[in-house]
Amino acid sequence: MLVTCAMRETNIILIRHGETAWNAERRLQGHIDIALNPEGQRQATVLAAALAGETIDAIVASDLQRALATAQAVASTRAAQVQTDPALRERCYGGFEGLLYAEIAQRFPLEFARWQAREVDALMPAGARSAETFRQFYTRSVDAILGWAAAYPGQSIALVAHGGVLECAYRAATGLPLDTPRTFTVPNASINRFTVDNGALRLVSWGGVAHLAPRALDELA
Repeated sequence: MLVTCAMRETNIILIRHGETAWNAERRLQGHIDIALNPEGQRQATVLAAALAGETIDAIVASDLQRALATAQAVASTRAAQVQTDPALRERCYGGFEGLLYAEIAQRFPLEFARWQAREVDALMPAGARSAETFRQFYTRSVDAILGWAAAYPGQSIALVAHGGVLECAYRAATGLPLDTPRTFTVPNASINRFTVDNGALRLVSWGGVAHLAPRALDELA
């Protein structure tokens, strides 16, 4: 008789990195490697304190320093090493990167309009790097999250990534189509909880920011 074993549920704490100066001024970062600002450093510290009592079997971060520094703060409260994964990076925005939103609209009006209209296969102009479509980015982000969940079945892991990655996870877990407006916020250093069971993401709680008083910033709101 063939006996099959169901995969054990993995708990995921999905965290957006702390604030950067570019978040605060609405300048698009993408793959540009920007450090946390003083507020972001404070957020990372209080985030770490909020999670200090929880069992976390692995901590994984995007290799961009704003996510890595946030993850290292979480790791500092426990005997843990941070693993890095470039697949957890923010979306690559090509020629949009480094520009204020108003500058993007002025320099690239057609591409900006398609981006704002949520055309999921729209291409952005190339810059230092070639841009990803939203569909490509969604596939990369969700595959990375599910891959780490499969690596730690039945355990609890913390993934520290970026606002776009969190948006993709939310859409995957709730079935929200990729071309619909984003009606939910993704605050810096927020705590967002998911489970993964048999390769499916399920949202448990979203946007926990009580630990961040006085403020949490969502640059895309």
